[in-house]
Amino acid sequence: MEQLSKKTTILFSPELHRRLTEYAARRGVSLGELVREACETTYGVAGTDERVAAVRDLGRLRLPVGRPADMKRESQPDPARLLP
Repeated sequence: MEQLSKKTTILFSPELHRRLTEYAARRGVSLGELVREACETTYGVAGTDERVAAVRDLGRLRLPVGRPADMKRESQPDPARLLP
């Protein structure tokens, strides 16, 4: 485990603190660990090696992907169909 040596104080509303504490308990982690995980996930604190490994893993995926024109047509609705 990484050496934790810096301390930060964060103020939460009572309701947010309650919800986060309950969520952490359900996951079996401390509130501090929950916040650290959220920061790493949200702000990309992951190191270069972790990012390279993630890209490599994504490159290995074999997912059914349509042609670009088909995907564009499927993701952009026809305006004529949206209006009455």
